[in-house]
Amino acid sequence: MPDHQYMTYEDFGRKFFEVAVTEERVGEAIGQIAGDAFEMGPMGQGPGGLAKVTAHVKVQTPRVKRHVGEMITFSIRIPLEIDMVVDLRIDKPRFVVFGEISLRASALAAEPLLLILDVKKPRASDISIHVTSKTLRAEVVRIIGNIDSEIKRFIAAHVAGEIDSPESQQAKVIPVGDMIDESWNGLSADR
Repeated sequence: MPDHQYMTYEDFGRKFFEVAVTEERVGEAIGQIAGDAFEMGPMGQGPGGLAKVTAHVKVQTPRVKRHVGEMITFSIRIPLEIDMVVDLRIDKPRFVVFGEISLRASALAAEPLLLILDVKKPRASDISIHVTSKTLRAEVVRIIGNIDSEIKRFIAAHVAGEIDSPESQQAKVIPVGDMIDESWNGLSADR
């Protein structure tokens, strides 16, 4: 038998997590949860909800930074590009919004042999946006209607809903034991 450098079960488990839970894999899972695009609105804004805001949100590729300590955690940034229209009935100013969602996640182990990516739901304060418009009227509408805050609130609520969806719940749990069984059975069948 060739020479192997043996390790404890505890060291093996830790090494397994460090090899299995990479920035690329987490980025892929978060990308599946976030999707490519979603629609906002129409949402009533301003005095009496007179203005109707609609937006098309394009979700860009997540950027993930892994932090290896006692726990393996991740800082995730998801860039957004938003095309927004505010329907004032007499005018429909357009806005271009660039933003980013900041998420935090942890890699956890669970019984019987599961790897879980625990993604924390964002708050409105975890959303940053930069809004541009082409007219002074649009800027006034944006400020009076408190549109920036509403965009952040809506995006945070949408992402929280996606994190809680059955598809996302399934994507965040990796049944390692089942995968080992499948692999082991595959080896047996090859012999």
